Amino acid sequence: WQVDRTEVIRTCINPVFSKLFTVDFYFEEVQRLRFEVHDISSNHNGLKEADFLGGMECTLGQIVSQRKLSKSLLKHGNTAGKSSITVIAEELSGNDDYVELSFSARKLDDKDFFSKSDPFLEIFRMNDDATQQLVHRTEVVMNNLNPAWKTFKVSVNSLCSGDQDRRLKCIVWDWDSNGKHDFIGEFSSTFKEMRGAMEGRQVQWECINPKYKAKKKNYKNSGIVILNQCKIHKMHSFLDYIMGGCQIQFTVAIDFTASNGDPRNSCSLHYIHPYQPNEYLKALVAVGEICQDYDSDKMFPAFGFGARIPPEYKVSHDFAINFNEDNPECAGIQGVVEAYQSCLPKLQLYGPTNIAPIIQKVAKSASEETNTKEASQYFILLILTDGVITDMADTREAIVHASHLPMSVIIVGVGNADFSDMQMLDGDDGILRSPKGEPVLRDIVQFVPFRNFKHASPAALAKSVLAEVPNQVVDYYNGKGIKPKCVSEYESSRTLAP
Repeated sequence: WQVDRTEVIRTCINPVFSKLFTVDFYFEEVQRLRFEVHDISSNHNGLKEADFLGGMECTLGQIVSQRKLSKSLLKHGNTAGKSSITVIAEELSGNDDYVELSFSARKLDDKDFFSKSDPFLEIFRMNDDATQQLVHRTEVVMNNLNPAWKTFKVSVNSLCSGDQDRRLKCIVWDWDSNGKHDFIGEFSSTFKEMRGAMEGRQVQWECINPKYKAKKKNYKNSGIVILNQCKIHKMHSFLDYIMGGCQIQFTVAIDFTASNGDPRNSCSLHYIHPYQPNEYLKALVAVGEICQDYDSDKMFPAFGFGARIPPEYKVSHDFAINFNEDNPECAGIQGVVEAYQSCLPKLQLYGPTNIAPIIQKVAKSASEETNTKEASQYFILLILTDGVITDMADTREAIVHASHLPMSVIIVGVGNADFSDMQMLDGDDGILRSPKGEPVLRDIVQFVPFRNFKHASPAALAKSVLAEVPNQVVDYYNGKGIKPKCVSEYESSRTLAP
């Protein structure tokens, strides 16, 4: 359906349209777009009368991964004329940045008879409807009129809803064990004002008790509250990394153990049906089709495990399915499909089902990538398997090691085996640990049984396995303090207000 259309630009053959289209982006879906250019005659604005100048089709993923996509405009019958269209993408992000604030006070009013006040500070955000929302309450500093409260972190969203000029109301209380805290004083500020404490400067406010101010002639204040530092920590989004040139390196590993059944037999999970792709192919294409938009060279390493391979027929758990160990890459998802189909007759399906070697192989590439200290490649390993893993201890060890690297592992269980062991690797039910008890640094495994999606569209399977990937990418790079490669021009122009 039509999303939107630009303004009309009169008598111009190189138009630059000012209209912005806003579309929701979902990494885990293939979002197909079509752009059409029409020449509208001067007295009509309807498309019925317009001349069709050409159209272009692409996916949102292609635009996002290239940031600027230029393609020929195709006329009817898909003939390309001389004209082309350029689409530029920019993220309209919400604000995930967070702030670190460090407050202290001096000469606060003494509210206690036998000792000094026990002060704590509360910060409220004033909402548009005049209600107030508590953003942070500090700890209590006992018996001290010059307290220094602990530094705390708060997201820009919760502090001021991304609006630097929103009023913030700050109240200092004297804590009482009975819960009836005594009011010391208050002041109001904004995030903009607090940002004044960024480069080693301080910002301070007089803490005022309105009752005293009204009653006492020579009342100055009930103390001074000081903001000693304000640090802003930039949280980068998945799109920041992708648009900054981070490539998704997609690797496939296919299970060729004997439990799949003889590929010549129509009951086999590896049976190549002339009209109907088997579950291995369905899962590979569903996930691969999305990942390929984020990989500039469209070359995918593809491996097999659990088979005896020619010429010696030794068992291998990480052989290239194109039998070229020096270059296991296949051209496009179609290349992986062809290599898979042509290797099947040459293999002897065997066992056991060991997946640690293939995880270690991709981890080796990912750990070489960590030396660059920049966000240039993130690895996704898709493992397609029919059964219970035989090397569970080694696999757990390999996953714990991989959780420190720029990689994610997706496991699709094919067929009807008991996959309960796999659920444990997923880490959704509790933290996965290596046999030595070392926990994963971050959750990088997503397991899905294909049978849950047998009657659903391939898109539903892809959505389920890829939905967590953007967060895994962001968690890895933000956790390592690695910024997007080329901080794009649009980012420096992005202000805090959405």
